[in-house]
Amino acid sequence: MRIVFAGTPEFAREAMVQLLAAGHTVPLVLTQPDRPAGRGMKLQASPVKQCALEHGIAVAQPRSLRLDGKYPEDATIARQALLDAQADVMVVAAYGLILPQWVLDVMPLGCMNIHASLLPRWRGAAPIHRAIEAGDAQTGVTIMQMDAGLDTGDMLLVQALPIAPQDTTASLHDKLADLGGQLMVQALDIAAQGRLAPQPQPAQGVTYAHKIEKAESTIDWTQSADVIARRVRAFDPFPGASTSLGAETIKVWACEQAGSLPPRAAPGQVLQADAQGVTVACADGALRLTVLQRAGGKRLPAADFLRGFDLLPGVVLGAA
Repeated sequence: MRIVFAGTPEFAREAMVQLLAAGHTVPLVLTQPDRPAGRGMKLQASPVKQCALEHGIAVAQPRSLRLDGKYPEDATIARQALLDAQADVMVVAAYGLILPQWVLDVMPLGCMNIHASLLPRWRGAAPIHRAIEAGDAQTGVTIMQMDAGLDTGDMLLVQALPIAPQDTTASLHDKLADLGGQLMVQALDIAAQGRLAPQPQPAQGVTYAHKIEKAESTIDWTQSADVIARRVRAFDPFPGASTSLGAETIKVWACEQAGSLPPRAAPGQVLQADAQGVTVACADGALRLTVLQRAGGKRLPAADFLRGFDLLPGVVLGAA
């Protein structure tokens, strides 16, 4: 099958690699414009663009696909590229641009999307983060026939995946990226046989996975230990859960439940600091922080972190 592939980050690259391995022809890739990155802030191609260049595939990087928007010239060039590709379908995975109706209509089989949740739960930008943050027992991948709404299209294939107790967004991302590629290959095989059976999403159970903001990273020690632990896992690798001691910011990358609180312990109070970790009081129990990072430093096990940073019992983290 001839496919136009639209995607940007590593999640999308994994799907593209699997589609190419399955023998599909990709004459054109759409991806976000190159962005500044790294210490030198040099322009960097997206993982999907890098993959396309490695395979000699044409790349288009429109700033917008709206013919009546801010960059109509970009949209016009992209439209011609899509027509010239003479593809059967567009596969979309974490592309990052809204697709106007003309894009949804330009391919014979329309646009199929890989979405990293069990729709209609966690429609939107950050389904992996929000599933972990909410304490969901499972998530999964939905292959969806795209429409003009926000992740509201008919479901083509769905497969669930359990969320392991220690899964972070990083680890769960990799599992879902692999599953998404597998399911899209299956969906295209079924489509080639004319056997797709779209199912409307249920009206019940709709939730939205709003974009992760840096401001969410600050740990609120008045929350329960369980909530904080979930947020630590959900915000790895971005934006990273953080707390402070005076003017110093400390990122927390891993933690574990550490039992009940002693009498009169204040939220954020350091109860113990040793090679096993930094034990901190929360609303209803204690957390042992096991991997930490200073500003400008590296992630370190607690034992190594404490060799260069004094966290004495009694100090209160996050205090104004």
